[in-house]
Amino acid sequence: MCFIQGADLRSFESSDESAFFYPEVSVSITPLPSEENMTAPAENRWQQGQVIDVTITDLSDSGDGVGRSNDRVVFVPDTVTGDRVQIRLLRVKPQYAHGKLLELLEPSVHRMRARCIVADKCGGCQWQHVDYAYQLEAKHNQVIQALQRIGGFHEPPVDPILAADADLGYRNKATYPLARSQTGQIQAGYYQKGSHQIVNLNQCPIQDVRLNPLLAEVKQDLYERGWGIYDEKLHRGKVRHLALRIGRRTGEMLLTLVVKDKNLPGLEEQAEAWLTRYPDLVGVSLNVNPDRTNAIFGHETVCIAGLPYLQEVFAGFTFQLRPDTFFQVHTEQAERLLEVITDELQLQGHETLLDAYCGIGTFTLPLASRVRQAIGIEMQPEAVEQAILSASLNHLENVTFLTGAVETLLPTLEVKPDIVLLDPPRRGCDANVIEALSQLDPDRIVYISCNPATLARDLKRLCQNSHYRLARVQPADFFPQTPHVECAAFLVR
Repeated sequence: MCFIQGADLRSFESSDESAFFYPEVSVSITPLPSEENMTAPAENRWQQGQVIDVTITDLSDSGDGVGRSNDRVVFVPDTVTGDRVQIRLLRVKPQYAHGKLLELLEPSVHRMRARCIVADKCGGCQWQHVDYAYQLEAKHNQVIQALQRIGGFHEPPVDPILAADADLGYRNKATYPLARSQTGQIQAGYYQKGSHQIVNLNQCPIQDVRLNPLLAEVKQDLYERGWGIYDEKLHRGKVRHLALRIGRRTGEMLLTLVVKDKNLPGLEEQAEAWLTRYPDLVGVSLNVNPDRTNAIFGHETVCIAGLPYLQEVFAGFTFQLRPDTFFQVHTEQAERLLEVITDELQLQGHETLLDAYCGIGTFTLPLASRVRQAIGIEMQPEAVEQAILSASLNHLENVTFLTGAVETLLPTLEVKPDIVLLDPPRRGCDANVIEALSQLDPDRIVYISCNPATLARDLKRLCQNSHYRLARVQPADFFPQTPHVECAAFLVR
């Protein structure tokens, strides 16, 4: 289960590139030595601020281009394999450095003109300058390299990646931090790369185009209302974020203001005005986050007008999505990956299926309709409540949801599942989960992951002593214009 907000995509970059760097298949690079064991000759030492020319030969898993100079690695944002560039060295280490692109000396055949006018500034997505075919190639390679280097799989069975039908306009949810410009205007957008400076947007090419009209117009409404905008440095002001969500299948929309406190004069009147202006807007809510934190949503959400949820149809099943509900941001690709899982499992109707990290039951319910019994485990009580409600809405009586940590509940199960579906957070499975699975001993395991590195680590653990065999890995592009890739790995005994 991977939750990626557009404004936070770059926060997933590893602080230690040597630990999670996967070069192109055609290039073989041994793990980088530690700084203590690395001493460069004086004439070859890098200096911060030094300007050098370099050819980009790879892409890192964080999305940066990778070049080499004097057998050392330099990471350069906004570049692509094949670029020859002039860069300034920043954050210099004995064995690697980060560089800033100064001049494109010779463009790569994989380079394209960004389709967003602020792509060079905005930190929402990193690969607007990379043609889509090469994005897919790089992500496919990222999965292979992780399984080989971290998982120890010599020839991992990785299928061709599932490409998105549209590489723009796919996000069903967007959450924008707010700020005031020097002239007092309301700004909403994603943070500039490497900073907390907002790049103001009136539309975003990767979000569902039906949400774009709300972005510019709601900013103006906030300005006219005179509500204080949150200042994260001073921890003052009221309105922190603007969150928009849409049901791709139903067209229903939610508008949510994330606020420090609820005292916004005229809020009910404005909420009703929004419902009138936007016919597909079904609800306006406040989410209260009073804490000095980088977390976007707080624990309390209050519906101001309309409904507290939108209705969405996923794989033929009805779900109610609230403002802070986790739901994959690329609806169509999630459905395609579910189809792959269903086809691979060839369910006969007599199986018991366990869905660990089940969330609101997005995958649990469609699969439950094909098995004898389904069990979902989820730590968040609110998500479990929604999963139970969705099971009732879809007239499913063979599914049970349990609230608690997977590592705690797995050893207590009295039922032996035939199939276990794992969809953990980006950090992967707790070691106790791997141990509990070895005791449960299901016939098959399906591991869904948005992080090839932790997927490879956990698959290695599960396949130790040949207890399970990695039969197939299906990558899917849930996040076009970013380096992130989703996978489903299939294990059999």
